[in-house]
Amino acid sequence: MARKFLYFIAVCIVLVIVGSIALTIWSREATEIAFVPRGEFVEQDPLAANAYQDPQMWYSRPGLGTGDPARYQPAIAETAPDPAARTPSPDAPAAEQSLDRHDPLATTGSVTGEPADPQALPEFAVFFVPPTSYIQAGGDWNAALGDATTDNRARLFLRGLASPFNRADEIWAPKYRQAAAGAFLTDRPEAQQAIDAAYADVAQAFDYFLDSIADDKPIVLAGHSQGASHILRLLQEKVAGTPVAERVAAVYAPGWPISVEHDLPVLPFPACAAPGQPQCLLAWSAFSDDGDADMIMRRYEATVGYDGEPRGDGPILCVNPITGGTNGTAPASANLGTLVPDDTLSKGELVTGAVPARCGDNGLLYIGDPPELGQGVLPGGNYHVYDIPLFWKNVQEDVIARVRAWATARAS
Repeated sequence: MARKFLYFIAVCIVLVIVGSIALTIWSREATEIAFVPRGEFVEQDPLAANAYQDPQMWYSRPGLGTGDPARYQPAIAETAPDPAARTPSPDAPAAEQSLDRHDPLATTGSVTGEPADPQALPEFAVFFVPPTSYIQAGGDWNAALGDATTDNRARLFLRGLASPFNRADEIWAPKYRQAAAGAFLTDRPEAQQAIDAAYADVAQAFDYFLDSIADDKPIVLAGHSQGASHILRLLQEKVAGTPVAERVAAVYAPGWPISVEHDLPVLPFPACAAPGQPQCLLAWSAFSDDGDADMIMRRYEATVGYDGEPRGDGPILCVNPITGGTNGTAPASANLGTLVPDDTLSKGELVTGAVPARCGDNGLLYIGDPPELGQGVLPGGNYHVYDIPLFWKNVQEDVIARVRAWATARAS
């Protein structure tokens, strides 16, 4: 009986190993089966011309008060005293006299987070396009407006992704009929139709945003993942060659690969080469040092760039969110604050010195051996959901520096 049991265990182990290998080989196919909608694309009815006058069409906008997720201000974790800085008693055991360096995530509590120094900060408006929060397996090609699950997940995402921009006097984040997550995993023509339909809503929201803010107010454009892709399209179709371009202080498009060779030259702004540089573009995609981005890179290489040419295996744009410039490396000690979430992902604390950042040769942003961040980490060491929260405080300071630089340049 014992021999049969051991034989059964051995067979199970072999099956697990084979299954893991199969999942690795066919992970793209399995992902497509799970998330790509199976039905036909259904043409979306255009929104009413005045649809975005309704405050219910916005996750964030002026006047929403404490219910605005983009106005979230996380607490600052109080770091536990460093035991290495304590002089051990001469009577203490040798082990205590050679104390290990303290864990940067060890805390004794938290204090209310303080906003960035507002000195000489001009008023500015942020247009932030939320990422994909419609992740229903095998559902429709586009989310329906008013879907509670999609909206609740979007608000949760915005608390971590849009809140670093909360020094703006206006933050606008529209609801839109997002393309399903699976639309970005397939070459089926319905996928592009779904993405175009989502962009049409975003473009309409952007027009209303421009009509609603002061004509001379500086603008920060931002989005993450699908939201970043729509921001980049707005740059080409609504910003380039217009007076709006002169008002753009900075563009933040993390979580979406931008080809240095086939995308960047078509966009109206260059990559940010240095901190405090105005009118430039930032983008990055975070992975652990041992992460596996092979599936994502294969998908990226097969797509067509904004210049109409295949993106191929050329580098992806990486602006290091800690240094504020292209490429480069920054130690964890330069990270001013990582937003570490609680188990519910609904709130968290800012922890300093927790995560480094290094732009790899392929353009991905490597973050060493990152802290435990919970259920949002994707397979392959992909920290996509945390692209912004990993560098929450650095992003907040970066926004302020670029808006100030924009204002200084206009005043000179």
